[in-house]
Amino acid sequence: MGLEKAVVKPHERLATALAAELIAVNALIRKRMSSEHAPRIPEVTAHLIEAGGKRLRPMLTLAAAKACGYQGPYHIHLAATVEFIHTATLLHDDVVDESAQRRGRPTANLLWDNKSSILVGDYLFARAFQLMTDADNMRVLKILSNASATIAEGEVLQLTAAQNLKTDESIYLQVVRGKTAALFSAATEVGGVLADADETVIKALFDYGDALGISFQIVDDLLDYWGSDQTGKNIGDDFRERKLTLPVIKAVAKSDDEERAFWERTIEKGKQEDGDLEHAIALLNRHNALEETRDVAIAWAEKAKGALKVLPESDIVEMLSDIADYVVARVR
Repeated sequence: MGLEKAVVKPHERLATALAAELIAVNALIRKRMSSEHAPRIPEVTAHLIEAGGKRLRPMLTLAAAKACGYQGPYHIHLAATVEFIHTATLLHDDVVDESAQRRGRPTANLLWDNKSSILVGDYLFARAFQLMTDADNMRVLKILSNASATIAEGEVLQLTAAQNLKTDESIYLQVVRGKTAALFSAATEVGGVLADADETVIKALFDYGDALGISFQIVDDLLDYWGSDQTGKNIGDDFRERKLTLPVIKAVAKSDDEERAFWERTIEKGKQEDGDLEHAIALLNRHNALEETRDVAIAWAEKAKGALKVLPESDIVEMLSDIADYVVARVR
């Protein structure tokens, strides 16, 4: 299905198809995010979890399991696990990035403090590991625990790579695979593993999640310069935080000495002045970096859709394909 269907928000159609399962996931999340002795935990967690997120990652787990014919109860536990891991990383990310806004609302570290955000994030990681053991499936446990380690590794790699003009597209892809795509691919892969699907199907689900996650992050990085009222970010947040994302990497690769000196001052040294963001955007446009980044995002979305061809046709698989279109719909 093409962009015509994508603009009607396929994640909402998928949420409708998975309505009963999502109710169970949300109930389990609320139950497991409680704390008898530390009321700050549900306060901080609820602020983020109830902030209107799309629940895309847990929906991917539910959809993958359903597409493979799974009939048991544990896809609910794994979907909640995925959401807890995601929420924990967001709490930590906002501290690292010194962010003031998430999903259009003040961040937890702004409303409470950095210590609360870090410690509650740690608590959610621990809860996630408790939840993933409920399925009593060692392969599932390995996939999700490996993903958690990969996410942390990707975030640490970004600390050193994001402000280094020597960072190229291969390193950028490694960061994106770590900090974003690892949870997407784990979310879809465990659905197939839980359903005891054929290995070719499990691999296809992994490939779909991996490509979808990469496309998702590239679009997010692109919209930081193009702008969107759906990201909850201000235009230029990544520039102000000195993050070397794909549009800038492409522009730096084509820069002359004067342009490179600009990027060195603003990104590497962090000496930013009034008008620098506008100049940065002008350079991105001069070197066609935004359009080239868009093309890369679309190519990964097409790769995600291609991976699904291994799965038997169904309404759920069609919706997963449409989600790949939707991820890039705002930048086509």
